[in-house]
Amino acid sequence: MSDLKSQIPTASVDDLYAESGHWHVNTGEETIHAKRMPGKWRRYKWWASLVWLVFFFGPYLRWDGRQAVLFDIPERQFHLFGVTILPQDFWMLSLLLLFFAILLAVVTAVAGRVWCGFFCFQTVWTDVYTLIEEKLEGPPPKRRKLEQAPWDAAKARTKLAKHSLWLLIALFTGISFVAWFNDAYRLWGELLTFDLGMVALVFIALFTGGTYLLAGFMREQVCLWLCPYARIQGVMIDKTTVVPTYDLNRGEPRGRIKKGEPEDRRSTGDCIDCNQCVAVCPTGVDIRQGQQEGCITCALCIDACDSVMEKVGRPLGLIRYESLEGLESGSCVPVARRPRVWVYTLILLASLSGIVWGLSTLGSIDLKVIHSRQPLFVLQSDGSIQNKYTLKVLNKTPADLPVRITASGPEGLVLVGDEVLVTEHGGLVARDVFVRVPQAKLDRESQPISFVVTGQDSQGQVYRGERTSVFIAPPSVVRN
Repeated sequence: MSDLKSQIPTASVDDLYAESGHWHVNTGEETIHAKRMPGKWRRYKWWASLVWLVFFFGPYLRWDGRQAVLFDIPERQFHLFGVTILPQDFWMLSLLLLFFAILLAVVTAVAGRVWCGFFCFQTVWTDVYTLIEEKLEGPPPKRRKLEQAPWDAAKARTKLAKHSLWLLIALFTGISFVAWFNDAYRLWGELLTFDLGMVALVFIALFTGGTYLLAGFMREQVCLWLCPYARIQGVMIDKTTVVPTYDLNRGEPRGRIKKGEPEDRRSTGDCIDCNQCVAVCPTGVDIRQGQQEGCITCALCIDACDSVMEKVGRPLGLIRYESLEGLESGSCVPVARRPRVWVYTLILLASLSGIVWGLSTLGSIDLKVIHSRQPLFVLQSDGSIQNKYTLKVLNKTPADLPVRITASGPEGLVLVGDEVLVTEHGGLVARDVFVRVPQAKLDRESQPISFVVTGQDSQGQVYRGERTSVFIAPPSVVRN
């Protein structure tokens, strides 16, 4: 800050420090009515918001006769298109959470709170709610005037229409959330026939009330006081992070344009102190005061400032995406030279690789084989050696499935025990089996043995699972 201070007049710098004494974060004592202005970043913001359409319409996609994505908690099954994930595969969920946590860290380190400004559901829903508010009540000055006006029939109709639309969106939000955990079509049927269970009703009510309250009334207060990501992402930003930034060197000292003043005799910077950057900010931040806790890096201030610069005939970019280091030195550190970003990226790739590998190796039948430890082997009366194994068969298919057990290994191998099991869908069945091998066919203390389970459903689809274990013989038998 001292370097910048030496480059602009002392009086203007003193004014800035005096203004800093009036900085404040809105604690809810006033409602922020942000002005809407068109621009490039506003379009990007709407395109990013469309991602949440998947939230509303995703549960209605079908795959193989069932919901494409269904988190079936009562049955302990997660269906992702053609893949069924059971509790035994939940290690991938840890990797998925790690992936998104590191992705958030990478994006924040590079470009600040992009998630908050463009993708966060609180930001998106609040933006939709305020759009409805503007369409019904008018621009910010009219909305403030309406707030202070006494109640009459016109005001009541306007408020009733607004809150009805807000509640309708909140209700669809709650239903859409629950639909990810229940079959969407069955959910609507039970809802319309008043036959919906209490748990689903409670969650719909909670999400409806939460959306209505948070997006309609609390708005930026959620970002400032309730959301932990605001603090977490704030500490991830450093001097090399690219965020919406006011060019202090170019903009100061601020001043109104004097009609007819020659360009070479201007005594002020490019900032004309129109306050449009503050008017469009959804959290009421003045970006000219530097980075602040309330800034969600939505870049709407860039659109506002650029539109003013066009009108007054001055270069765009007085407010732009830039790093503090870029403002001070005129150049930014390339992403490739930032060790922290590389470390984040490597962790990101490792977790993503684990998820891809896990999904690619998921089978419809999972087989685990446990060799008995006590005893390791038993000498039979006919001279053969017997080993005991516990087979655990997990059926991941959507229907009950009979499976056949086979084993292969040393010559003369005989499988003793039930060869056919009936496994319930999503269920785990454990069964003990014995394997006997003649002594004459054993030439090592430990030899590989393979177990295979195969099943066929009513449509003729064949499923298969395989696992390798060992067959153990006593050393005396091998020496003989």
